[in-house]
Order: sequence, then C-alpha cells, then structure tokens
Amino acid sequence: MTDIPAATQRSRVRVPLRFGDGYRVDSELVTFHGLVDGQEHLAVVLGEPGPNPLVRLHSECLTGDVFGSARCDCGPQLREAVERIAERGGVLLYLRQEGRGIGLYNKLDAYALQDEGLDTYAANTALGLPEDDRDYTAAAQMLKALGIESLDLLSNNPDKAGQLRDLGIDVRDRVPTGVFTTAHNVRYLRAKVLQTQHTLPLGELSVG
Repeated sequence: MTDIPAATQRSRVRVPLRFGDGYRVDSELVTFHGLVDGQEHLAVVLGEPGPNPLVRLHSECLTGDVFGSARCDCGPQLREAVERIAERGGVLLYLRQEGRGIGLYNKLDAYALQDEGLDTYAANTALGLPEDDRDYTAAAQMLKALGIESLDLLSNNPDKAGQLRDLGIDVRDRVPTGVFTTAHNVRYLRAKVLQTQHTLPLGELSVG
C-alpha cells in the first residue's frame, strides 16, 4: 500500500444533469484542494452513496463525451455510468486524462496513425508516447476526501482496480460496463481486450 498526501474538499455545488436522450438527474459536483497532479478533476456525486458505493473513474474524452465520436465508447459509457450510479448511489470521478493521459492533440495524431492500420496502443508507441499514461493517485485522494475507502468499481479495466488497491482503496468488486460498438470502434475495443485484458466479450465486438 502506498501512502499518499491527503486532499480536501474545496467546494460542492448542485448541478442538474441532462443528456441528449432526455435522461435527467440531479448531481453534486465536488472540487478538491491538494491533488498531486494539479489537475482540475471533478467528483460527480449521484443518488445516495452508501458504505460501499458504486464508483466509476471516467477519463475525460472531448471527442466522445462532447462531440459523440463513434471512434470510442467513452460517451455511451459516461451516459450509462451516470444512470447506474444514480440508481444505486455513488460517485463518478471525471478525470482530466484525455487520450489515456497523452492529451487531446496527441490523441488525434494517434487517430491518424490508426487510420493507417495501427491499433490504439501501437499508435501511441509510434509517437514515442506511453500506451497508457494514467495514474490514479489523485482519484484515490478524491475518494478518501469523500470518505470512501471501500467501493464497487464500474469498469472493464483491471489496471484501475489494481492501482486503487495499491493506493489503499478496498475495491470489493469490478462491475463491467455495457458493450457499445459502432462500425468505427470495433478494432479499438478488441485491442483493449487483447492487449490490456479489458473485460469485454470478444464475441460481441462486431457490428453486423
């Protein structure tokens, strides 16, 4: 277990959320002091979190979350997570980690290489960048500042659960998300399964 500096809550503000399909829910957005990476990460508190809330670590994806890009599954995952967490009670951490931590411009450069045949991880490597540069220390700080040290994690990514456990968070269970395929993201999703052991059913990763 790694000792990490304590973060504190900076502010809490009620924000009603509305999605393009008409789904609406009340939330409370929480900001923080003392996050180790200096980024403006947000906690989105939904429903009534209990002693073992449902939590998702959602990395910011401008193209998917805002513009509805079909090259990834980020937008649908965000929409699904908000509703599932609100029903059970929990928190969505919205982490400023665009492009698995490499940034927006680099992510778009990687897309250009993917158009030439590289997969999502090989494209990063070809640019001299890490396949996945995300560190979840700030996420663990945020959870502890919210009084959450035991949770169920809504994620297909085993690295998120592993890092949180190493940082002192008790991840009781890892709950998979839905499968959101398009004609443009199947190769991307298959690469996540084959290279980083995401828990997505390969048999469903096709569009027909």
